[in-house]
Amino acid sequence: MKQLNQLFANYTGKTNPTMEELPTSGSNRKYYRLQSGDTSLVGVEGESKNENHAFIELDRHFYKKGLNVPKVVAVSDDEMFYLQEDLGDKILFDAIKAGRLTGVFGPNEKELLQKTIAKLADFQIIGAEGLNFDVCYPQPEFNSRSVFWDLNYFKYNFLKTTGMDFQEELLENDFERLADNLLQGDSETFMYRDFQSRNVMLVNDEPYFIDFQGGRKGPVYYDVASFLWQAKANFPPDLRDELISTYIESLKKYREVDESKFLKQLRQFVLFRTLQVLGAYGFRGYFEKKPHFIQSIPFGLNNLRELLKEGFDEYPYLSHILTEMVNLKQFADSTKRELEVRVVSFAYKKGIPDDPSGNGGGYVFDCRAINNPGKYERYNNVTGLDEPVIKFLEEDGEIIEFLNNIYPLVDRHVKRYTERKFTHLMIAFGCTGGQHRSVYAAQHVAEHISKKFGVKVVLVHREQNLEQEFRKR
Repeated sequence: MKQLNQLFANYTGKTNPTMEELPTSGSNRKYYRLQSGDTSLVGVEGESKNENHAFIELDRHFYKKGLNVPKVVAVSDDEMFYLQEDLGDKILFDAIKAGRLTGVFGPNEKELLQKTIAKLADFQIIGAEGLNFDVCYPQPEFNSRSVFWDLNYFKYNFLKTTGMDFQEELLENDFERLADNLLQGDSETFMYRDFQSRNVMLVNDEPYFIDFQGGRKGPVYYDVASFLWQAKANFPPDLRDELISTYIESLKKYREVDESKFLKQLRQFVLFRTLQVLGAYGFRGYFEKKPHFIQSIPFGLNNLRELLKEGFDEYPYLSHILTEMVNLKQFADSTKRELEVRVVSFAYKKGIPDDPSGNGGGYVFDCRAINNPGKYERYNNVTGLDEPVIKFLEEDGEIIEFLNNIYPLVDRHVKRYTERKFTHLMIAFGCTGGQHRSVYAAQHVAEHISKKFGVKVVLVHREQNLEQEFRKR
């Protein structure tokens, strides 16, 4: 790439750098890593001069404000090519992969998310100070025109592709009501517009922000909705609530926040952003034939299904159409598939338990090699749930070692079943009478899975006629 090579040479004084094309997701821009010795920069080739100009000017402003962005160091005369700092290859989307796939976010993942959402408020407020919004492209501010662009983007690129019949006038009436609600109040903040974990780089575990060229003056709610309801983020409700609280606390450094009103208005933007995202998926997937976006559609539909559970009485026709849309047969496979783990204790003399899911069962672990408290009369009327038996088994120690070998095996299985969107896993523990050892083992494994993965766990002590359910967290 001659232009990027020339920029590199002019800026660094080094010629003939190696050039590696970097992967992109939805962007039409091309990115390259240019290296010579210990010098590494990222070169960008854009298709739109106006979009490039917006990024370059915004980046320069944000960098001067001390915000975490890659510094633009060289720009071609026509602004079709530019060089920026190389922030490495670590993005937040990849760093939280385990949580995204399982729904269980570890402490490190949560810390990264907390840092990112807190810095969002700084970016929106400090980034807007002294900013000439006229450099923004294609619009300097979030207004009724941009709202209807996005709503019609959804209507024409997604809703109409379903083949549904709908009354356009009634739909437009609700679109107007939604636009009025979204545009309540003045906003002097920077709206990133595509704030999501793919656009957050991590440098020594500190968030750096990229791809903000579509930003403009606008309300803060849009970016919070974009980040926390990103289609593939898979944030559980409790974590999402924690992150909203973190964001609000960060925002309070700059302004008073009525949390009740904030949450109410945020919900409006979650609906709007979800429709906009489905429109983008429809256009990029159905019309541009990009498989990444088609694969994301089920995740966007699941977000919409969750939203519609509470309903939007203020938009009766839109709610009706959306409910009908998510229930279409062609989207039946997009229904969120959640894993249920069934853990059972049983007596071998009464047979291995059947799997009610029809999948033929899963693991069956034999506890009979473990020292049996059932040999002693004093344990006849108690089970593996009672303190005397628990004490006997734990002091003996065999069952502790037994379970410590089982936990890693079960963990890998639950994680893989979750990743593959399987819905049922059965784990059974058998002993002679299904009263002591198997009951203890099943109880502890059920509690372990529920605590670690947060999935629904059904625990059945068959011979004791006891059943317990650990609900999905």
